[in-house]
Amino acid sequence: MTDIILHNYEISPYSEKVRIGLGLKGLAWGSVEIPVIMPKPDLTALTGGYRKTPVLQIGADIYCDSQLIMRELERRHPNPSFYPAGHGAADALAWWAEKTTFSPAAGILFAKRPDALPEGFLEDRAKFSGRNIDPTAMMAAVPNLLDQLRAHFDWLDQMLTDGRSFLQGSAASLADLAAYHPVWFLQQNFGPRAAPLDGFPRLLNWAERIAAIGHGRRSPMTSEQALDVARSATSIAKASADAKDPIGRKPGQVISVTPDDTGRDPVIGELVASGVHEIVIRRSEPAIGEVCVHFPRAGFVVAPARLRSRRRSTSRPSASQRANHARSRAKALGSRP
Repeated sequence: MTDIILHNYEISPYSEKVRIGLGLKGLAWGSVEIPVIMPKPDLTALTGGYRKTPVLQIGADIYCDSQLIMRELERRHPNPSFYPAGHGAADALAWWAEKTTFSPAAGILFAKRPDALPEGFLEDRAKFSGRNIDPTAMMAAVPNLLDQLRAHFDWLDQMLTDGRSFLQGSAASLADLAAYHPVWFLQQNFGPRAAPLDGFPRLLNWAERIAAIGHGRRSPMTSEQALDVARSATSIAKASADAKDPIGRKPGQVISVTPDDTGRDPVIGELVASGVHEIVIRRSEPAIGEVCVHFPRAGFVVAPARLRSRRRSTSRPSASQRANHARSRAKALGSRP
């Protein structure tokens, strides 16, 4: 069984970013297909309530947000690198590309192809985003969304005018993978030359080169198997304080970590480690014991919190607890329609 487990679903653009990253590094990984909409009980048992896709699991360490997932894959498997031209510019380009092109691409799909979405998807995303999703308003917004994508795609296209294969040179970088997945999303739903991509032949050729990287060595895995992995593992996270934390946070404090854009479900736990780019909390779940959940700092709000009133487990489940859990799960599975 592979150490790398990706909780994802097939039509998720951010999952495609990570899948291509796994392919670029030539890695073997287990793929857990998670529900497209809530509830996601096995995923949130690992994350403590974080519901976005994808989530990376390695043993009892859970990595949330594709930004941090890519950084952790780079740390563990540095060659070939996501940063052939160095850090800084690649991270900044990746952040810009995702923040400016994904939402317009998703808005066009919601407006023009609601039939392609799973049942209950728009209602789920309305709760996820905290906004009312009005089909009439979405359709009226399509011309502006196309204008925005066209402008941003032109900037990407201009980066390829000197004949380079990828955005930063001869090798694919994190910037390519982040810029690619909104393009992939449009192509998956509207065809390979979907507007406004049809006006950018260099960008279309670039997208073909990214797609050719593939997904690495992927094998299917069940969510129950992933929970078993977490249950039997111990986190690698070690207590570490950020000496330059402007708030002076220290290991042992109880905090909440919440996305600052959508899916604002706070995850509460005990601070283990923090730095300029990452914060790690320890939490306990009766079914799996202790896990450490890792979040990026950019795009997440960290605040003081209190642990839930239930008694915090300080040890992994006993053999009898694991057996009772297995019997309960088998009974539940047997009763499903």
